[in-house]
Amino acid sequence: MVELPDLALPENPKLTRNITHFARGLRKAGLPVGPGATLNAINAVQAAGFTERADFYWTLHACFVTRPEHRATFRQLFRLYWRDPRYLEHMMSYMMPATRGVAEERRAKAAEKRAAEALLDGVERDLPEIDDDGETQIEIDASRTMSSQERLKTLDFEQMSTAEMAEAKRMLAKLKLPIKPLTSRRSKSSPRGARIDGRSTLKAAMRRGGDIEKLILKAPRTRWPNLVALCDISGSMSQYSRAVLHFLHAVANQKGAGWAKVHAFTFGTRLTNITRHLGTRDVDAALAAAGAEAQDWEGGTRIGGCLTEFNRDWSRRVLGSGAIVLLITDGLDRDDPNDLARAMERLQLSARKVIWLNPLLRWDGFAPKARGIAEMLPRVDSFRAGHNIASLEALAEALSRPDDRGEKARLMALLEG
Repeated sequence: MVELPDLALPENPKLTRNITHFARGLRKAGLPVGPGATLNAINAVQAAGFTERADFYWTLHACFVTRPEHRATFRQLFRLYWRDPRYLEHMMSYMMPATRGVAEERRAKAAEKRAAEALLDGVERDLPEIDDDGETQIEIDASRTMSSQERLKTLDFEQMSTAEMAEAKRMLAKLKLPIKPLTSRRSKSSPRGARIDGRSTLKAAMRRGGDIEKLILKAPRTRWPNLVALCDISGSMSQYSRAVLHFLHAVANQKGAGWAKVHAFTFGTRLTNITRHLGTRDVDAALAAAGAEAQDWEGGTRIGGCLTEFNRDWSRRVLGSGAIVLLITDGLDRDDPNDLARAMERLQLSARKVIWLNPLLRWDGFAPKARGIAEMLPRVDSFRAGHNIASLEALAEALSRPDDRGEKARLMALLEG
């Protein structure tokens, strides 16, 4: 539900300047807002009027928001800029955890920290904390001794600011996902082979009148598996899936990564194949094209229906060579749980290994109480968290150890108990 401002909107002639400043904040928060969009917004507000707060909100929304993933940032920045007369103090509480106030009451919502950072650009934030007696307290921040990259590894993708997300994407581009080759039933000639290649040995002997001079040995061939990622792009998962797609783009374009091919699918209310976009060298262009093709960003969730469609239309094409499946979703489904169970069972039987990355696992008290999660959990091979860089780095362990189960054993005990 959109939170509309409770205060009266500013009167002209300051309104034009305020809209311009608001557009500048949107641009700093990552929205593609240029002078043309700003001018259109000013003219639209002048034509539509602003006696109703909802009309003012949706007028600016129509002019500035062009992609579904920008809605959350626009909503939070609009609320901070147009509603709260103490928005500066409100935003600084997000930027400085030591400041008492709003930050102690609750954590920043999605995109709220990025919106605050955009409006606070250039504002001095090094304020000392004042105790109840009115005296200034100076504390030594030991966290600064910790590497910023190490801190980013454990920071939730949803809570990252614009600058932190940009740095996280650079770190994700350097990550590798090594995989060991699979042993094939086919063989090839090898001087160190353990078996005799009778056919090749007899062919060589026939060229010499039937005399066998040496035995030709053979060894099994090796081949690389496919990596197939199924990314949930519903409202609660969009930020996490974007980070995973950045990671997959890096894996798909790394030389010598070992994977035969990297396939990527997004699903919310429908399934979309975005594999071809991963071949684009520029990651921003690749994800922009993928976002344009997937029209259900930040929408509802139909995991069962989308997995059923994948099994019917794509399973034989991409899972036929012992592929490994990465399933990135929180498991909160609107479809029939029985249909979801059947789709997951077929997916597990078709793949060599199914690894489920769930950002909800970051909570210490997480339990498989939702019906969808309870149906999916027994039908995956490994269950892991997927909310930060460290969790994606841990994927290498899940791939290198065939017996890796992640948190599945612990959660299955809770489910069966």
